[in-house]
Amino acid sequence: MRLPKRSLPLTLGLVVSTMALGITVRFAHADLPIGVSKYGGSALWAILVYWLVSAIVAGPRIVTPAAATAVLTAGVEAFKLFHAQGLDAFRLTLAGKLFLGRVFSVWDIGVYWLAIAAAAWIDNSIRGHGNDGDERASNYNRDRSG
Repeated sequence: MRLPKRSLPLTLGLVVSTMALGITVRFAHADLPIGVSKYGGSALWAILVYWLVSAIVAGPRIVTPAAATAVLTAGVEAFKLFHAQGLDAFRLTLAGKLFLGRVFSVWDIGVYWLAIAAAAWIDNSIRGHGNDGDERASNYNRDRSG
């Protein structure tokens, strides 16, 4: 049994709202807690990538798009270790800052993976698989009592 698909309007809403929140966190210069201002944009970028990947990558379980997103985001982070004149110039632009970032950080990979796990959990609930454990528990209790 494959995961049910999210509707296109819901997926677009998730993408646009995550993007807007990410840009706000990254550039609003609000009095946010240091952890939110330092890692919030990275977490929201990873969640945005998850929404996009999970709309494309199908699989029988939610772990398939989550794992694909984890590999992709870690790869983008590792790509920051590669330097070329044109690439470094692009990284200084707004688009470069938003899509690629500038400085490698292993901490960012951890933030990405935690954010992807959270997004996958939310996605699992959205797609109607959030009660699988409850269903198994009720079947177990019914089998034991009967």
